[in-house]
Amino acid sequence: MSIEIKLDKRIASVEILKQYENLLEIKVDNKIYQVDLMHNDEGIFSILANGRSYNIELVPQPKSKHYTAYSYYNSYDLEIIDAESRYLRNRTGNSQVMSERTIISPMPGKVIKIPVAVGDIVKKGDTLITISAMKMESEYKSPMDGTIALIHVLEGSTVEANQVLIEIE
Repeated sequence: MSIEIKLDKRIASVEILKQYENLLEIKVDNKIYQVDLMHNDEGIFSILANGRSYNIELVPQPKSKHYTAYSYYNSYDLEIIDAESRYLRNRTGNSQVMSERTIISPMPGKVIKIPVAVGDIVKKGDTLITISAMKMESEYKSPMDGTIALIHVLEGSTVEANQVLIEIE
């Protein structure tokens, strides 16, 4: 399963390819890493990668799936962006997953309705697409004012998780 991690202003796609106990093979933005990952009771992660050792402390923030990561010299704000996060953002019109200009399917489903066309001017919060997944219909809203640049799917088509549906400019 692939997730995205927003680290300050950068968004990285992360996928665990293999795992044997604490040894992991992960793919970060299409680059593969072999890492040895240990987690202790105090929330500190010890990471060995490419012959280097890193100690990272993750401190949860009040907002769900938001953390502050502390290393020896730096601190970073990070957010875990998984299927649930994408679903909630797309439902509320606050989608910033790949960018503020893209609507992404958070899970597999079927396109029920696309009430917009390429070239249409939309306002933040306008419904752009309706997807049926797990016997529920969900409307995905525009995250911004703009113009529909591309529609990657058709009504009646099946979509996969993390598939780009609509782009706005």
